[in-house]
Amino acid sequence: MKATTMKLLKLFLSLIIISALVILCHQIISNSISNQKNKNDYAELNHVKYGLLSVDEWKRQITVIFAEEINKLYLSRTNERDLRKHIEVLLNTLIDQVDKKIREGNSGSAKGRVKQSFINIFINLEDIKKGIPEYADAIIHEMTKSKTRGQIKTLLNKRLEQYSNQTFDTSDTSQISRILLANDSKDIESARIKVNKAISVKNDLIWKESILLILLSVILFSLSGFSKQPLAPSRYMLLVGSLVILLIAGVTTPMIDLEAKISQMSFVLMGHPIHFENQVLYFQSKSILDVFWIMIIHQDIQIKFVGVLLITFSIFFPLLKIVSSLGYYYNYHRARENPVIKFFVLKSGKWSMADVMVVAMFMTYIGFNGIITSQLGQLSSSAQELEILTTNGTSLQPGYYLFLTYTLLALFLSGFLTRKPHIPQKSME
Repeated sequence: MKATTMKLLKLFLSLIIISALVILCHQIISNSISNQKNKNDYAELNHVKYGLLSVDEWKRQITVIFAEEINKLYLSRTNERDLRKHIEVLLNTLIDQVDKKIREGNSGSAKGRVKQSFINIFINLEDIKKGIPEYADAIIHEMTKSKTRGQIKTLLNKRLEQYSNQTFDTSDTSQISRILLANDSKDIESARIKVNKAISVKNDLIWKESILLILLSVILFSLSGFSKQPLAPSRYMLLVGSLVILLIAGVTTPMIDLEAKISQMSFVLMGHPIHFENQVLYFQSKSILDVFWIMIIHQDIQIKFVGVLLITFSIFFPLLKIVSSLGYYYNYHRARENPVIKFFVLKSGKWSMADVMVVAMFMTYIGFNGIITSQLGQLSSSAQELEILTTNGTSLQPGYYLFLTYTLLALFLSGFLTRKPHIPQKSME
């Protein structure tokens, strides 16, 4: 009686766990799809083409610098002396050019030659040039007046505004417009704050849900699969259900995020800092299904073939093995004697490639992590004139650990089935 009560209690607890697994799987997939979109939007908002490689962003920063320099415009004594020398040279040249122009104009006619004779008698060019220092002082004096300085600054600012308006970026900004509209934001910075906050909240939730899903699956196997007694049909079905849930969650949620970005780049121009932050060079967040879809729609037939292999060994083979194990367990229509069923249950472990997929994904993570770190290291600079800090944001995501859990628990269940099969009283026919 006590043993029966314990079995019923374990069965009831297992049913609660499997219900929780279904809910968690749905939540993880839903939140992952939403968060994947947010991550792609955030990467787009911080993409280098809208920052370091953007004409508009450079124009914005440089225009501010020039405007500040114009507003600080002022002549020191040293500058006045240098400017006076230049003005004197210009005035001297100007007087010579005016005299030359007048002589050329008067040389073409008798009337002009008479006029030039009177000019030569009454006007001495050297006497005019003697007054050049005074003329230069008068110009300098006029330029240093507050009213004149204000007029010069106004003129320069208008010219700067004119050049700024004539300089614009021709790159496509439709994606940015879409993201701003979706987040009800007026500018990129406010959209970044909103999207980043949404990513942080969703990311924490997905990790908590994934960890809970993994723990509940392990507990379910602990209650049923690790018992020394043969599995009852109800328990076996629950374990198979948990594996299907883990497989679905593992292949539909991102397994790895690949990110390379310039965290900070700064240098000084005319005493003013030019600064860029979080310039994303590359970002991808993909699940197995995402990678399969990208490959299958590719024009290259070889890429399509690899996509078919990917989906075959990561989804179709595991599902066929699960279905075959059910037939083998229940000996449905003498399934244990069927060579195809026996192959999938007893020999397909090395062909299902689920464990290989896990190792390949982990090695991909290590490889990309090393490559990106190495390449970004070549960009990094700590020179006094230019400071560049790079960041490698490559990381494994919950989908990888869900798929890993599926692979390990599937091995336990397969091993248990082949070692201690449950033999019903009558085979189902």
